[in-house]
Amino acid sequence: MKILTGSITPTSGVVKICNRNVLDSPIETKRKIGYLPEHNPLYLEMYVKEYLKFAANIHGIMNEQVDEIIKKTGLKNEQHKSISALSKGYRQRVGLAQALIHQPEVLILDEPSTGLDPNQRVEIRSLIKEVGQEKTVMLSTHIIQEIEAICDRVIIINKGKIVADKSIEELQSLTQKKKIITVEFNQSVNKKDLLEIKNVTEAIQLKGNRYQIISEAKFDLRSVLFQFAVAHNITVLQINVEEEKLETIFHNLTK
Repeated sequence: MKILTGSITPTSGVVKICNRNVLDSPIETKRKIGYLPEHNPLYLEMYVKEYLKFAANIHGIMNEQVDEIIKKTGLKNEQHKSISALSKGYRQRVGLAQALIHQPEVLILDEPSTGLDPNQRVEIRSLIKEVGQEKTVMLSTHIIQEIEAICDRVIIINKGKIVADKSIEELQSLTQKKKIITVEFNQSVNKKDLLEIKNVTEAIQLKGNRYQIISEAKFDLRSVLFQFAVAHNITVLQINVEEEKLETIFHNLTK
């Protein structure tokens, strides 16, 4: 089984769950963790606010905090509706509100956007990213774009073993064997002239006056390309460095 796990860590650093071993203090540990499973277990016959009050009572939390979490998770207009009447996106919000109701230090999410439409997915990702400003968020997902969109650290697990545990930028720098720069000039350029630039291994003309300049990963040729343009009395209209996609990195590490 191949799993992609990401984490969002607040600026203050990784939180400490408890002072002793988790097995020695299971109750204390659970108090500091919020959990949203892949198959969100909700009481569909209950109303949103009723359900969250029920969850709050389990944690011994005052009802005032229920109103705060409803507002934070964007459920204010839905709070008096039956959970069964909600869309999948709003049910995920209810599940997230339940996981956050006791103000945990660590939030664990399992496939939080599975089954959501594109708009709902964007909303949930935005909400998770916002929560990540205050808490450590760990999420497990097979959706590569989700990790790229909201996480600052990636753990790739292949057949039960961790094969990578780094930031996306570190993974790219370690696995990328070549650097691809796409540059657009204001006029056509002779490919032979581009190939004469030091450390350029390949030059490919795209549509119009756009070119792909390929070199070894250790070379950044952007400044050299600007110097080339000045020397040939042409203008650089656009220049971009193409980073290796996380999907490719995941495939290479788990194939």
